Amino acid sequence: MILFPPAKINLGLNVLRKRDDGYHEIETVMMPIPLTDVLEILPAKEFSFHQSGLKIEGTTSDNLVVRAYEVLKDAHNLSPVYIHLLKNIPMGAGLGGGSADATYTLIGLNQLFDLGLSRDELRNYAATLGSDCAFFVDNEPQLTRGRGEILSPIHVDLKGYYIKLIHPGLHIGTREAYAHVSISENQSSIEEIIRRPIANWKNELINAFERSAFQLYPEIKWIKEDLYAEGAIYASMTGSGSAVYGIFKEEPGASNSSYFERILFIK
Repeated sequence: MILFPPAKINLGLNVLRKRDDGYHEIETVMMPIPLTDVLEILPAKEFSFHQSGLKIEGTTSDNLVVRAYEVLKDAHNLSPVYIHLLKNIPMGAGLGGGSADATYTLIGLNQLFDLGLSRDELRNYAATLGSDCAFFVDNEPQLTRGRGEILSPIHVDLKGYYIKLIHPGLHIGTREAYAHVSISENQSSIEEIIRRPIANWKNELINAFERSAFQLYPEIKWIKEDLYAEGAIYASMTGSGSAVYGIFKEEPGASNSSYFERILFIK
């Protein structure tokens, strides 16, 4: 079985307050984009996990793919499997690749072992693995609230547009990002802004993590400015960073830099 976990971008991101449980209350729209990892899951005599492509730091036991398998193995007494992850989505970039890998592991195991888990059940399992994980159960734009687990579909039509995605190779940890984030006081609702024409987004659709990220890592700000200079209708850092994307009506050119860069067409 082969699956293709996608990256996501955030269209706006408000951080509303810090909760009593230590998490932050957020509001954002998350949208899958056609940049994927590759996940292979096969029955095996004993469990094994292999990874290629971009290097993932940390131990195998800490990998979200392995943790996803352990969650369902314990709950449903699963047999061993062989899992191979080809990593194409940069880590620490705000693209949600690790979360997608974990959730697609749940989806794949559900199919492989015919567990019959509903989408709600998959979302509940995914939410135990990470705040963004539940989003990837449904491959569609969603308005996201709470700590990331409260999801509702929202219409976002970017078909026919191009997304130029640039990652400068900086890794911004979630803890570091939230330690410096600006609370989104008096910000307009992202749900309202996203329904307006894309041309309005530039001055209205804000990512609360940008202010501190731009101060700590000025090259992120420069990338965003370059995307607008190139003709982007809208440009933003995604998630807590450090990847930046621009939305273009016409296909943009490639940049002359050493950064990770992809030009994606939304079908």
